[in-house]
Amino acid sequence: VQLQASGGGLVQAGGSLKLACVVSGRAGNIYDMGWFRQAPGKEREFVAGLIWNTRNTFYADSVKGRFTISRDDGKDTVNLQMNNLKPDDTAIYFCAADPRRNIYDEDYNYWGQGTEVTVSS
Repeated sequence: VQLQASGGGLVQAGGSLKLACVVSGRAGNIYDMGWFRQAPGKEREFVAGLIWNTRNTFYADSVKGRFTISRDDGKDTVNLQMNNLKPDDTAIYFCAADPRRNIYDEDYNYWGQGTEVTVSS
């Protein structure tokens, strides 16, 4: 299984970005998905998660109401729509698939390479 994240960039505070994570090599398996981020000098943290079968979603408190995780079945892609971005959202964003324990922990079997998001004030 390979994950390819894209969509990062530079945006002003209050702006929007949409990240995409393309999943390949799934071979019919179903994986719950997560987005994480790591800001400079900080630990990686959970941002959002999606239960594939039920489409239930979960968010970190810091992004609730601003970020939306969704799946695009036709493209085998999981998206992260980010609105009203703040400078504190500046980080490298990673997508991950197939959590070993729960969707909030970093213990996933598969990780993408990360895409950088910079929010200027």
